[in-house]
Amino acid sequence: MTSDLARTIAHARTLEPVGSPCTDICKLDPESGYCQGCLRTRDEIRAWKTMSDTHKLATFDVLLARLDTTAPHATPIRTDDA
Repeated sequence: MTSDLARTIAHARTLEPVGSPCTDICKLDPESGYCQGCLRTRDEIRAWKTMSDTHKLATFDVLLARLDTTAPHATPIRTDDA
C-alpha cells in the first residue's frame, strides 16, 4: 500500500485540476477510521470534490504523514502444516 498511495499522490499532484488520491481500495478501517487504500477519513472522501486545489494539495501532505505513522496491516504467518 505504501508505494501505491505515494505513487498515486505524486501523479495526482501533476493533474489539472488536482487529482484524487484514491487507490481503488475503498474500505474504511473500523479502528482508525481511515480508508485502507488512500488513508482519507469518510469526511475527507465526501468533501474531496468540493475542495479547492490548494486544500487538496494540503490534504496530500496530511495523507503522506498518516502513511508514515500508520503501521501496515500485518497478515499472520502460519507456522503449522495444517
